[in-house]
Amino acid sequence: MADTQPTTEPGPNAAAPLSGLAMKRRGPVAVWLGLPIITFGIYQLVWYYKIHKELNEHDRRQDLSPAGSVLVLLFLSWTLIAPLVSFHNTGKAIANAQRAAGLQVTCSPAASTWLAFAFGINVWYMQRELNRVTEAYPGATPGTQVPLAA
Repeated sequence: MADTQPTTEPGPNAAAPLSGLAMKRRGPVAVWLGLPIITFGIYQLVWYYKIHKELNEHDRRQDLSPAGSVLVLLFLSWTLIAPLVSFHNTGKAIANAQRAAGLQVTCSPAASTWLAFAFGINVWYMQRELNRVTEAYPGATPGTQVPLAA
């Protein structure tokens, strides 16, 4: 008969400390106004892709599609509703990233949506809120492991 003794190795349900990758800090004004003007608007799409990718890598519990988010802006912006929903979902993802960093949540999905009507200042707002997450990990370079709150 086989000897069945309990093992001391952690199983798949063992509570492991959560970690993710640090995000890059960007200048909100440069992201909102400077670089999109210089690149004729292309940088805003690149930025939108990058923040979704970084949000996904920062907290793997979020299921974001960076390419899908950019495609919504590229091909469905004429509907007006689809980009607003995308901005709202991005605001929720940023709020979740703030929560995961152990910060008080200050990002409002509604503000991320409706500030789009005020000269696209929602880009400035979202980047400013993302920078709060990067400031929660002083000294962490983008792409390095950082601890997450539960």
